[in-house]
Amino acid sequence: MVDKYNKKNIYLEQELTRRVIQGLSCEWENALWVLPEKYRRSITKPLFCIRDMKKRLGCWSEEKREICLSKSLVFNHPWDAVCDVLRHEMAHQFAHEVLRSQGESMHGPSFQRACHLLRADPKANGDYKPLDERVKDRSADNNDRIMARVKKLLALAKSHNNHEAEAAMAKAHELILKYNIDLLSCKKEREFISVFVGKSALRHFREEYHLATLLIDYYFVEGLWVPSYVLEKEKVGRVLEITGTLQNVKIAGYVYDFIKRYIDSKWDEYNSVRGMNRFRKTDFAVGIIEGFRSRLEKRSKAVVVKMESLALAKVEDPLLKKYTAYKYPNTRSFSRRALGRDEKVLNDGKKEGKK
Repeated sequence: MVDKYNKKNIYLEQELTRRVIQGLSCEWENALWVLPEKYRRSITKPLFCIRDMKKRLGCWSEEKREICLSKSLVFNHPWDAVCDVLRHEMAHQFAHEVLRSQGESMHGPSFQRACHLLRADPKANGDYKPLDERVKDRSADNNDRIMARVKKLLALAKSHNNHEAEAAMAKAHELILKYNIDLLSCKKEREFISVFVGKSALRHFREEYHLATLLIDYYFVEGLWVPSYVLEKEKVGRVLEITGTLQNVKIAGYVYDFIKRYIDSKWDEYNSVRGMNRFRKTDFAVGIIEGFRSRLEKRSKAVVVKMESLALAKVEDPLLKKYTAYKYPNTRSFSRRALGRDEKVLNDGKKEGKK
């Protein structure tokens, strides 16, 4: 029995490793789309491997023409963290094979140039923490205290007392708005971070797009649907990637999870005796998000008037706009029409969202 169990585990690990390596190959190709055409033609795909590496997340081997990633990284961290390290190692390959960095230090000028071109993080090595750990990392600074208060207030927003819930939501958004106004008034350089929210998939239900737009409009992040390998399907799909300051990305990610959980719980209640299909859940979910949006719009205007330090214009970060234009140089927009939706279910969802 033990042998069969071990054989099964070995097989599962080998199968996962095979899929991850195929995924790395696809992500390597995806990462090239930001490069000018002359550079895309100058670099060829390397070998990929996964290996036990206790002190490193990844490495590039010039002799083997191989990018190797840590087994711990690929098995214990989300896919955006894996891609973050992959792009760093791609920059080493690019510096060596395209920019001809012979004689330079490992992280010399050619490597820095390669990181800029590939939109890679030059720090992703050594004692560098994986992307998800950096996002979750907590410190005692003022920004993390704001995050703790926002989480507490959003939890109160689930109160059955409508006045308490509305007051909590209003206070949460007042804190978020004040944080970003203070951030802009400082006029300091700031670092931005990009993370995946939700799951990579070949197709996404309509509510995912509505939720993405909500985050972009009210939570001081930029968002884009980017190519991402789907391990389960062994194909390239898409995932929502949001970009902003670490604090705003944390808040937006928390709100995303908060609303998704709320939708699931309310749908279970609503559909317990109706027996509707998954497409009606989309109508209900879109209704909740749009109902919530209408409340946010009303409260945001009230907060702006209360603070008296802003016009009614939307608060935007010009540095974030500049950074996202650099990070995503080739983008296109698309739209989809909702077909065959149930207006009653949609309106019932809106009523829930407005609560």
